Amino acid sequence: MLINWREIAQKIYDDIKNQVEKMENKPKLVVILVWNNSASLRYVAQKHKWAEYCWIDYELVHLDENISQEELETIINKLNKDDNVSWYIVQLPLAKHINEIKIIDLIDPKKDVDWFHPENQWKLLIWDESWFVPCTPAWIIEILNDFNIDFNWKKAVVVWRSNIVWKPATTLLINKWCTVTSCNSKTLDISKYTKDADIIVMAVWKPWLLTSDMVKKWSLIIDVWFTVIDWKIYWDCDTQEIDKKWCIITPVPGWVWAMTVAMLMKNTLKSALLNK
Repeated sequence: MLINWREIAQKIYDDIKNQVEKMENKPKLVVILVWNNSASLRYVAQKHKWAEYCWIDYELVHLDENISQEELETIINKLNKDDNVSWYIVQLPLAKHINEIKIIDLIDPKKDVDWFHPENQWKLLIWDESWFVPCTPAWIIEILNDFNIDFNWKKAVVVWRSNIVWKPATTLLINKWCTVTSCNSKTLDISKYTKDADIIVMAVWKPWLLTSDMVKKWSLIIDVWFTVIDWKIYWDCDTQEIDKKWCIITPVPGWVWAMTVAMLMKNTLKSALLNK
């Protein structure tokens, strides 16, 4: 069974739009783009599109990729102090001469859209979700919630290795009382773990790493990302074959960016409400 995440995302956008419509002061999202990476440009375009749809004020700060560390830090300090900016994002990756760790540490934790700041990463570890949840892990949980999943005692496998999604996704599933196994592309015989899993989250950028013989019937599988080889897109999961095993799986290609941006807009609204 393919998950209709287009429908899930649309419900989120419409709910945000209805709430923003009633607000006297609209939330504002600022996106800082330094590097003209093609993927980043497409991602930023999605943010602009859906911010407009939700009536959230949007501003793109498109900087020259040769900007100095000091100049970028000055811009971030101004955004930290600007009460009209509910929430902002520094689009990664940055140019190689920029120290990403220093930039992330400088972002006001209360305006940190990606939830990268060490203070925010720590909050998830101590079960504090009173503010926000990182956008991609948030929509993973949103999809599972949409299926009314009872997380208690479920076996989950997260195949990943990154700060932006892998660690928070693993932490969120642990916080939901799942029994979680963390794997990566170098784990020997991943199937040993996936065959017994109720929930599988994949994003290792390896074509068709997860095949139908590696999963059990009725497992719920979230495939987050893809690899491009010779202009052709390959996802981590062999979706069509896995779907035949009566699994519940995200469709590929699909609304990955739109789901992530939906959670970004949700966090932007929440930030505006909390900072009234």
